[in-house]
Amino acid sequence: MNRIRLLPEHVANQIAAGEVVERPASVVKELVENALDAESTRITVEVQAGGRSLIRVTDDGLGMSRDDALLCLERHATSKIQRAEDLAAITTMGFRGEALPSIASVSRLSLTTGERDAGNPAATQIIIHGGKIVEVKEAGAPHGTSLEVRQLFFNLPARRKFLRSEETEYAHINHYLTLAALAHPHVAFTFLKDGKSVWKLAAVNTESSPEGRIAALRERMRSLFGDEQKLLAVDFSADLPAPAGEASDDADSAAASALCPLPSAFRLWGLIGAPGVSRSTRENQHVFVNRRPVENRGLSFALVEGYHTALMKGRFPVCCLFLEIDPSLVDVNIHPSKREVKFHNERVVRELTGRAIRETLMRFHGTTDPAPPTSSIAASLPHSITPPAAPAPTTKEFPQFTPLTGTPLASRAASPASFVTTKHAEVHVARAAEDLPTRRQDAGAPGPATLVSSPPAGASSLIPHPSSLPSDPTPLLRVPLRLVGVVGRLYVVLESDRGLVLMDQHAAHERVLFEQMLDRLQTGDVPQQRLLLPETVELSVKDAHFLRENLASLTRLGVGLSEFGERTFLLDGLPPMVKAPDARRFVLELIDELKSAGQQVNAQRLGEHTIVKTVCRHAVKANDPLGGPELENLVNDLRSCSMPYTCPHGRPTLIEMNYRELEKKFGRQQ
Repeated sequence: MNRIRLLPEHVANQIAAGEVVERPASVVKELVENALDAESTRITVEVQAGGRSLIRVTDDGLGMSRDDALLCLERHATSKIQRAEDLAAITTMGFRGEALPSIASVSRLSLTTGERDAGNPAATQIIIHGGKIVEVKEAGAPHGTSLEVRQLFFNLPARRKFLRSEETEYAHINHYLTLAALAHPHVAFTFLKDGKSVWKLAAVNTESSPEGRIAALRERMRSLFGDEQKLLAVDFSADLPAPAGEASDDADSAAASALCPLPSAFRLWGLIGAPGVSRSTRENQHVFVNRRPVENRGLSFALVEGYHTALMKGRFPVCCLFLEIDPSLVDVNIHPSKREVKFHNERVVRELTGRAIRETLMRFHGTTDPAPPTSSIAASLPHSITPPAAPAPTTKEFPQFTPLTGTPLASRAASPASFVTTKHAEVHVARAAEDLPTRRQDAGAPGPATLVSSPPAGASSLIPHPSSLPSDPTPLLRVPLRLVGVVGRLYVVLESDRGLVLMDQHAAHERVLFEQMLDRLQTGDVPQQRLLLPETVELSVKDAHFLRENLASLTRLGVGLSEFGERTFLLDGLPPMVKAPDARRFVLELIDELKSAGQQVNAQRLGEHTIVKTVCRHAVKANDPLGGPELENLVNDLRSCSMPYTCPHGRPTLIEMNYRELEKKFGRQQ
């Protein structure tokens, strides 16, 4: 008796459905992907009972003829690929040809389709129950395709029993449709739940320019999420190195190398949250590879790496990013539901992604913005701390600030830069000396703006009215700031032409000291502290190879490591700020930190936690009194930092409250 036999077709389809159709959201995903591949401009999705009783997807795409409609219900029937070589460069959302027959084998399916430009105006309707065709007939319907999936898993009670509640299944459907709507803003989406409209998204006109695509994405996100989070535009391009043929004598390897013989383009664009915009989970991270929503640990890690020191511990960035790469360099066929992808050179992709995020944050911080604010605004703000000018810098002369105690109320009302001292909170008050001489300027050459102790007559007309101020995209530290005082011996109060600014003096000083110490590390100006008794460290073959490649760079950073055998290294020196009671543990942690940074020796990873602790101890504390010149110098030092808006722990250094927010809090604006 033969023990090996062929499975019946309907059993094979049900097994395939177990891989493709996990839950109602899987059905919606497959059907919407087919609609997108059919060049649809309008897609309507309707579900009932969380997708258990009904899933209906209607589109206005190309549609199918009668013969194609019957053929698409066969396993592995597809219009997306023709040869095995096509699998190496997939540009469509679906390609396996398993979705429709798998769905039809576990539901009662009705397919109605009509070709867009066919001579026959009649559409075709096919009704299938449990994988068996019940009826094929002509029907009156517009061009496009409509698929109804009823009673999902009606013939698999065990699978139906493991479905979650209606709300849970609906949440999964909503999540996928949100991703599809974000990836295709040029398509109009309508989502109906139990006969009621959940959302209806109009198609957004997407231009070919990067600014147009980002604007369309921003509009689609506003329609879906509603909240106006501060998001930064990302537009980064680079070249990926050509894939090398590791084994030239292997025909398959040579053929794979021939697919992409030249360097290919890498482009990352989209929106990311500004520093301070984060969530406690990764739910608001949407990453797409060639418009396909994916889950990739390397990309997730690169995103966090790009935000380095701009995120608090336990927080995750908010983003909607689109990676465009040669399809031959990414494998989308490693997961049955195509949720995961694999890159040909994942290390380079991860490094470029982290670099794109970091450069975007640097632009937001204003380190590359050469345009200073206009001198008219700076002159109208008394005691203003002006940002450095783009041309050759000139020597600044700041007014002398003197603390005031017990100032009469009338004097405080007349002086805009004064504070009151209370019993519970001592407040440092500063104002310019009344006899500060006015700097004279040459008649031939214009000089820097004059700093005065109080606004001159008519100067108020130079400051825009708060209600008419537009949302200024200029970085905060690129606008003039006026020092007002200190609250609670910690929070420095500043004023700009946009509103109120609060600065945490401890966090700001931490950032300044942190970057100064990192600059010393990166320039190689790091003294080395020799160990009294050098220690030997034996590593694995992989770790030893990685460490051997980076010995020269580690030596410049103050780490005394040298080869002492095949897999053994001698540790005889450390940077002064690093304390390592266990040499082996220090070397292993160092290797892990450098690998996590993209296998590049980065000074920010070398004992960074020790540097953070060091600057935290040496930074000014909450109760340390600082005078006016010291606070001005702190603000100016913060301006020179590459990431000035967060401390090394990810906490904000500056908080801005514009005039609109102030007017709302005081009831002046609804």
